Amino acid sequence: MRGVERKVVLVSRATRLDELLRRHQSLEQARYVVERMGGDFDDYLEEHRAYGAARAVLLETLAAYGRYQVVDRTLLPNFIFAPDDVVVAMGQDGVVANTLKYLDGHPLVGINPDPARFDGLLLPFEARDFARILPEVLADRRAAKAITIAQATLSDGQSLLAVNDFFVGPRSHTSARYEISLAGRSEIQSSSGIIVCTGLGSTAWMKSIATGALAVASALGDPPRARYEPFAWDAARLQFAVREPFPSRASRTDLVFGAVDAKSPLEVRSLMGGNGVIFSDGIEADLLEFNAGVSARFGISPRVGRLVT
Repeated sequence: MRGVERKVVLVSRATRLDELLRRHQSLEQARYVVERMGGDFDDYLEEHRAYGAARAVLLETLAAYGRYQVVDRTLLPNFIFAPDDVVVAMGQDGVVANTLKYLDGHPLVGINPDPARFDGLLLPFEARDFARILPEVLADRRAAKAITIAQATLSDGQSLLAVNDFFVGPRSHTSARYEISLAGRSEIQSSSGIIVCTGLGSTAWMKSIATGALAVASALGDPPRARYEPFAWDAARLQFAVREPFPSRASRTDLVFGAVDAKSPLEVRSLMGGNGVIFSDGIEADLLEFNAGVSARFGISPRVGRLVT
């Protein structure tokens, strides 16, 4: 049977305590560092215990099933999924988003390891649900929610996908210079960068940008007439916003927010001599260089994420 042959790939992550131990080598030293800064080290311990307990439940179910593999999220860029793999990501939400970017139609199950701690927008299941739903997922009997994925394509042929959003701009806290074009309009800008988001990403970084902009406008005595609304995860469009656009003799600020779709892709031509980058979903290590002479086109990827519900 197909269900018996399929492999289950469990994507896990290091906890905050794991990361502390890598830096400080011992539990005692990690505790000293956290508590010296006024932190609650017991909170790190409790998070670590909860994650470990949830992971143990999943591994017990997978061991009974038989064919599975555990992959750390940091290895995803180089991991090759088989076409019929079933993928399980154990939260937070960022683990699910980062995993979706490397899949091509695979069903993805999001597990919330600590519901008391994480809201889990992309984590509809707990560890205790896993044994019940796994047979249904393996047999393709569980529904899945479609998630639009964005794609950036450079003029040199390189490309990058995003489940939440792209950042386009400087590697450090300097100004980005570029020419931006959309739907027949074009202008040269200087800003701290551009965010291009999907419907899923419209609930994250883009929401923060829009909320801040509306609050600033209100504080300046110009109450906004509209409020920001995220859009559907499967919407066939993207949205962009320019961060901190600066008006000058050489730069304009008219084209700073809008929708991107198949008929109107967003194009950005770099005017930066160096330090220009494009990265997606907050993963700066997996970036594209974006300097003078390179253009990028942002649109919708033919890939569609499938989040099991």
